[in-house]
Amino acid sequence: MTNKILLSSVALASMAQFAAAGNAGDQTHPNIILILCDDMGFSDLGCYGGEVQTPNIDFLATNGVRFSQFKNTGRSCPSRAALMTGRYQHEAGMGWMTAVDEHRPGYRGQISTDFPTIAEILKANGYATYMSGKWHLTVEGAFEKPNGSYPTQRGFDKYYGCLSGGGSYYTPTPVYSNMKRITQFPDDFYYTTAITDSAVSFIRSHPADLPMFMYLAHYAPHRPLQAPKERVESCRQRYKVGYDILRQQRFDRQKEMGLINAGDTLPIHQKEFEGKRPAWTSLTPEQQEAWITDMATYAAMIEIMDDGIGEVIAATKEKGIYDNTIFLFMSDNGATREGGFIAQLQADLSNTPYRDYKALCFQGGTSAPFIVTYGDPQKNVLKGKFSREFSHIIDVMPTCLEMASAKYPKQFNNKKLHTTEGESLLPAIQNRKLASRDLFFEHNTSCAIISDGWKLVRDNAKHPWELIDLTTDPFEENDQAALFPEKVKALENKWNRWAEEKHVFPFEYRPWGERVKYYKSLYPNQSGKE
Repeated sequence: MTNKILLSSVALASMAQFAAAGNAGDQTHPNIILILCDDMGFSDLGCYGGEVQTPNIDFLATNGVRFSQFKNTGRSCPSRAALMTGRYQHEAGMGWMTAVDEHRPGYRGQISTDFPTIAEILKANGYATYMSGKWHLTVEGAFEKPNGSYPTQRGFDKYYGCLSGGGSYYTPTPVYSNMKRITQFPDDFYYTTAITDSAVSFIRSHPADLPMFMYLAHYAPHRPLQAPKERVESCRQRYKVGYDILRQQRFDRQKEMGLINAGDTLPIHQKEFEGKRPAWTSLTPEQQEAWITDMATYAAMIEIMDDGIGEVIAATKEKGIYDNTIFLFMSDNGATREGGFIAQLQADLSNTPYRDYKALCFQGGTSAPFIVTYGDPQKNVLKGKFSREFSHIIDVMPTCLEMASAKYPKQFNNKKLHTTEGESLLPAIQNRKLASRDLFFEHNTSCAIISDGWKLVRDNAKHPWELIDLTTDPFEENDQAALFPEKVKALENKWNRWAEEKHVFPFEYRPWGERVKYYKSLYPNQSGKE
């Protein structure tokens, strides 16, 4: 982080140097609506095997392409930094969380000013840019005084939403409309609905002669689990059969739709339950009731979000821009076990068929739905089908730039830029192969690399590596590290080189509270500035 936090008119003028001539007002450039949800598992959506009723997201899926091997960083704000910059999160200053600025290059607690956001680039290329929802890219010490990292200071023309990563759906904080703090909410306020309403409002007021980029960042279904009572009650019945039956049903639907191989069998992950995964029938009636209530609430939260996405789609049709709009949908990480035993059993269903949870680099933590749909049906080459190409959240920015015919800048804030690690997924969307490459992961010392069908992974840096052959073991059940020690060493060396280059080291092992307290004592100034 440098003193050049605020994006001044000088900085914006420098961006104009790489703006593509003639983009403004050119309706041939597509509108792009990028939708991100929060803490939703791989199999929750109907179009990925779930029993949650998501007809509007399913509509996007059946008319577009679904990715079966799309990966994220495993955690909220790191994924958002990668999404906004097309770079691994540590390079963008967001290697951990927004809770504290550690004054280390990879761990500044907010998005770096060294690299442009997707909104800044598209704005310089003639796009009107809007954001509604969760930001989670500003260090918490700067919530009261803007420091250059707020959405409208990082390329968005209009913004409504909460800067932080958590809070109540009825009283989130801090909520901003552009740069104005909102502290009063109506009695019927519900955050998911407010995010939808703002997005729809932005579309309706959007100048018809400009291409539009909208980032719709839902908080749902992140904890706390909160939804209107009548919506929760409408979901309860389907969860009374318990997670064992539902998990098998999800898996069977995944096989039927071609998301996973027909010959695969449902894995029963035991390690995550200390070697003994409990059967539904082993729970007490009180535990079963708690799980049913939590799962029904979680489903209701997703369904309310889906209703809102339907409203956004309808707004583009009312505006007359639907046919020239591209929709992208994804989740920032897998479902979470935060909340204890019942929450873990819930996440075990949500992440079917994958192992582990949010914040870890196993498949359950880093695997997410990814859907890309053109409003114009003739452009959906893989309509209703899956792309099996390995891809990563760092690829979303370059994909959007290529769709918009926008070039990544050669310099930003008077600094030369090298190209992003992310690569455009347009070839995969058009049913072409992507070039082979390695993908890297790290969060809270959980580490992984995917390389040529192999995955090296560990839950934290004090534990040994596991070696997984993803071509035969996509659910990470069989550790082959002892059989192929040379492969382990080669992949570990690759991962270490990447970690050195991207400012991952040194590792920090302090628990959350101790970590925050330690760095605040070292650096009392937590404003995001030197």
